[in-house]
Amino acid sequence: MLQNIIGQVRKACEDFNMIDDGDVIAVGLSGGKDSITLLHSLYTLKRFYPKKFDIVAITIHPGNKEFKTDELEKMCEKLNIKYVVYNSNIFQVVFDIRKEKNPCSLCANMRRGMLNSVAIENGCNKIALGHHMDDVIETFLMNLLYNGNINTFAPVTYLSRSDVKVIRPLIYVSEKQIRAAVRENNFPIANKSCPMDGYSKREYIKNIILQLGKNIPKIKSQIFGAIKRSDIKGWKIDK
Repeated sequence: MLQNIIGQVRKACEDFNMIDDGDVIAVGLSGGKDSITLLHSLYTLKRFYPKKFDIVAITIHPGNKEFKTDELEKMCEKLNIKYVVYNSNIFQVVFDIRKEKNPCSLCANMRRGMLNSVAIENGCNKIALGHHMDDVIETFLMNLLYNGNINTFAPVTYLSRSDVKVIRPLIYVSEKQIRAAVRENNFPIANKSCPMDGYSKREYIKNIILQLGKNIPKIKSQIFGAIKRSDIKGWKIDK
């Protein structure tokens, strides 16, 4: 399964010009299945991709004692990938100080800002995130239902303030494929340590798609196809 994923990662990189010669790409390594699969995919792609690039794995430690990085460190050492851990106080700010009722947005913004800063400090000009096809679809529906607009994140986003590009090489890969790759390769997935796991708006949308899929088996491919054919910014394939 991992080989299939690597093929889809390569296609996404080529379709949207995600990688250039000399890039130093920071992989946001959260310890979850998506970011670990992304790291292994780019590590393997690096061996034969015509454009030469380097990888730096970066973990933003949320600050709670349940989150461990030992296995991630061992994995990166085995792959000979530079690994950086940034110890933050996100958990304390979001849950203890702010006591956010809907903490996901604040947490994501804080993690994103810290990841950008650490990436730049370590000489990276691009940041790779583990968003996959299901995330594209779920974000589209969340924007439609909660915000009343037709939008989702772009495969490539340029951050003008920091002069960094964010790339999402897993956009053609389904969550089902990632789960299969994790099982087949016994990747060291970190234990879930967020109190909101399973209770977020994204999880609610995920369940809606699951229910609709019982009567519309191709619902995910239909929505994703519509996104690719739309005028949503960043989705026009640059050939």
